[in-house]
Amino acid sequence: MIDLYYWTTPNGHKITMFLEETGLPYKIFPINIGKGDQFAPEFLQISPNNRIPAIVDHEPDGGGAPISIFESGAILLYLAEKSGQFLPPTLRTRTQVLQWLFWQMGGLGPMAGQNHHFSGYAVEKLPYAIDRYVRETARLYGVLDKQLAKGEFIAGDYSIADMACYPWVVPHTRQGQNLDDFPHLKRWFDTIANRPATQRAYALAEKINTGPSVSDEESRKILFGQDANTVR
Repeated sequence: MIDLYYWTTPNGHKITMFLEETGLPYKIFPINIGKGDQFAPEFLQISPNNRIPAIVDHEPDGGGAPISIFESGAILLYLAEKSGQFLPPTLRTRTQVLQWLFWQMGGLGPMAGQNHHFSGYAVEKLPYAIDRYVRETARLYGVLDKQLAKGEFIAGDYSIADMACYPWVVPHTRQGQNLDDFPHLKRWFDTIANRPATQRAYALAEKINTGPSVSDEESRKILFGQDANTVR
């Protein structure tokens, strides 16, 4: 059994998409990030960066004590290796998947996240910051669109690279992007949206989170008011 510490963010959706695809048994422990659940001492033992998602695998390969993992990319890689699914075994194709997984972790996710913050959450709307991250998100969409012109999915067959990227494209309207400008990306996006596992994952999210994470000044302070003292 896998314990999934989860909230309904793009990084959280990556893991439910994978688990629904593979059928690995799991139990969700909701971590309401707008209420500060991510700072509970028991959660910090699993995820010292006070971020979701995180997992605990109670049946790791080889037996022994449970293994806890934080960071969504590391979790996807761990689960792919554990299940033998969605990560090719051969050197060249595996490398393709991993470089696009890390592209999402280092590029699409952080840049789209800043886009969300300055366009939607920031109290003071800074035109330079909004323009900077909307444009960079568009550039990254262009990079992905160009890659997807080569095939149905990002790196050969459907893989953890696709699962990592898709949730960050779901809020494309909020990011100031029009998928009609990226035809290969749009075709890929629609294909993944229609997968039964994707639909199950997102339906699950709707049951867990019935309201906005940033609903008042207190939740804003919890999400955006952290500094070094938060982790000391």
